[in-house]
Amino acid sequence: MAIIRSKDLVHEYIRRDEAGNVESIQTALDHVDLEVEPGQFISILGHNGSGKSTFAKHINALLTPSEGVLWVDGMNTSDDEYTFAVRQTAGMVFQNPDNQIIASVVDEDVAFAPENMGVPSDEIVQRVEKALKMVGMYKYRSHSPNKLSGGQKQRVAIAGVMAMQPKCIILDEPTAMLDPDGRAEVLRAVHDLNREKGITVILITHYMEEVVDSDFVYVMEKGKVIMKGKPRDIFTQVDELKSHGLDVPQVTMLAHELRKSGVPLPECILTRQELVASLAKIKNGGHE
Repeated sequence: MAIIRSKDLVHEYIRRDEAGNVESIQTALDHVDLEVEPGQFISILGHNGSGKSTFAKHINALLTPSEGVLWVDGMNTSDDEYTFAVRQTAGMVFQNPDNQIIASVVDEDVAFAPENMGVPSDEIVQRVEKALKMVGMYKYRSHSPNKLSGGQKQRVAIAGVMAMQPKCIILDEPTAMLDPDGRAEVLRAVHDLNREKGITVILITHYMEEVVDSDFVYVMEKGKVIMKGKPRDIFTQVDELKSHGLDVPQVTMLAHELRKSGVPLPECILTRQELVASLAKIKNGGHE
């Protein structure tokens, strides 16, 4: 059974005047059908305003549908009875870790959510240690978050969600405020959690390079899913993506341009390693 499934999901932002009359209606999600299987690493791509962050907030029941249905682990997010259980099942990591970190010591911050969930003290200690080790931040457990880099703070925020023991983590543009090194370390931690612990990951991003290792990619525009498939299937369609104002990973674009100029490269190279190997093969006359 899918852990996340939406059917004809619609979300409208309604703006009202002081008298309560409707001034405008903006459709942020327009009949979205989307499905995520347990243990998958899913990426959702799109420009600002595409609806991807609105969709993320539905998975965590921060928003509820205007029309249609979204189920999280079989629970209808529109049903208030399931709100707490939905948020325990699907933990959210936001763009700015400073908005999510509230304690003055790292391990106290990671312990905050399980404490509020009523988890026994002995188990909290175990969960905090395990979560910090998972993201490679255990040696910083006694540090002040203020002394950490952006990438380290984001890993602490992920550990805070992990201590809740969710089945799924939603990351809403988690690297948008980080430098390239910080982005790389956060993504590495998230992929490790997915591979080693089988945690379902939904990554919301507009960085093309971040989705290369995903199991499946959805591309959104104006509240609709306009493309879906495996990363290699999506990034093969360079001209289609460009027509929607989207890029492809830089190395994919370089290989695409080389192929157009006559270099006999294979379709849709996604990584530098693939490009180097393909060029070496050409140089050696097609032999490994």
